[in-house]
Amino acid sequence: MGTIDRTTDRHVTADTSNDITNGEGFATRQLHAGYDAPTHLDSSSVPIYATAGYDLRNAARGSRAANGLEPGAHLYSRVGNPTPEVLESRLASLDGGATAVAFSSGMAAISSTILTLADHGGRIVSTRDLYGGTFDFINNLLPALGVGVDYVDKVDDEQQLEAAIGPDTRLVFLESVSNPTTRITDIDRVAAIAHRHGVAVVVDNTLPTPYLFRPIEHGADIVVYSTTKAINGHGNAVGGAVVDAGRLDYGPDNNVRDKTQSTQDAATPRYPQLNSFVHNISDEEHGQRRSFVDAYGHKAFIQRLRLKYLRLLGAEPGPFESYLTLQGLETLDVRLDRAVSNTLAVARFLEAHPHVARVDYAGLPDSPDHALAERDYPRGVGTVLAFTLEGGVEQANAFIDATQVFTYLTNIGDSKSLIVDPAWTTHREFNADQQRAIGVEPTTIRLSIGLEDSRDLIADLERGFRAAYGEE
Repeated sequence: MGTIDRTTDRHVTADTSNDITNGEGFATRQLHAGYDAPTHLDSSSVPIYATAGYDLRNAARGSRAANGLEPGAHLYSRVGNPTPEVLESRLASLDGGATAVAFSSGMAAISSTILTLADHGGRIVSTRDLYGGTFDFINNLLPALGVGVDYVDKVDDEQQLEAAIGPDTRLVFLESVSNPTTRITDIDRVAAIAHRHGVAVVVDNTLPTPYLFRPIEHGADIVVYSTTKAINGHGNAVGGAVVDAGRLDYGPDNNVRDKTQSTQDAATPRYPQLNSFVHNISDEEHGQRRSFVDAYGHKAFIQRLRLKYLRLLGAEPGPFESYLTLQGLETLDVRLDRAVSNTLAVARFLEAHPHVARVDYAGLPDSPDHALAERDYPRGVGTVLAFTLEGGVEQANAFIDATQVFTYLTNIGDSKSLIVDPAWTTHREFNADQQRAIGVEPTTIRLSIGLEDSRDLIADLERGFRAAYGEE
């Protein structure tokens, strides 16, 4: 479990370096990490704490709890609930992070992470090869909120990334495996470049999950998830999470100097919002005026994320959704082993089909990212793939409409196999040229492969081909 932070009004997830399960295997940690049954009335399953608030018992205890001085106390479920706190501890353990914060959706996790680091006039570096909702937020909402965006075509190209990082750059944002084309980024290289400038590396690791890939081991500072996808695995709860490695120095010594400044001018902190006075983590009665860096050091980011964006925007996940996500997480490894095997079988079938113009799946030997996949993803790159059909949209529509085992649905990572046309659904935020640049054509179809018999999945795809091309 966790401890009470003396400068906040919520229970703080424990540092997993002291977790007794931290040295155990992945399968053990996905079942046990972050949960101590005796502190939950000996319940063998994580309880659902269906309450908006908590009995503070008396005025003195309430005052101590409000000031973070009462161990184990909770105030209000918008700022902390025991059920999602177990999920936070478990995900941090699985990803090798110092701590984690659960959110009500993946987009809440992504947007809150970026704003925590980049508000107050910062900039981010990103590629356009992103999930449509993420691209819409970065491309349209961030500039309206005063955050600049610098795009690169290939984020792990040293020259492109070096040229894009400037004095106001706060983070590099990328997906470990892109959706839907499964392009892979060399995160080790990105981290080496970004860290030379003291810039955080934020990785959306939704597609592979921590079972197939752990970005922190490759230099990432922050990992974000839509837990709605494979982490939950059953399509029954929306959620998100942020895992912090707790390593990056956000302090005033991590500073930048504009090239136009003289050497006599004082350099400014790269993260000024983390180095300025904050009332609710200070004790002005005793003359203690503190910034997030003063109070938390390397964990300044995660604490600002909790206290400002999670708490004030009301993005705390519900206890029931967190419980469902924990239930799904318990079988993550066995589900993905089966689903990845199915995905490779389907990809090989599509690669050999005469009416398929292109298959995008980094697990195939002909993929341009296959060598990187073999190096960093020994268990597989995930359960999502894309393929582009010959012909026009009418063929793609007929194909989709004819399938019976696949469900036409925009989610991914479900135990059931899903099919969708990204140009018209998940990536509709991109214009035609932007779609084409990331490998999405009008006849591109995305599959999320589940746990069915692979022979049935292939037979269902054959049904689609017959409907689209009129062949027996």
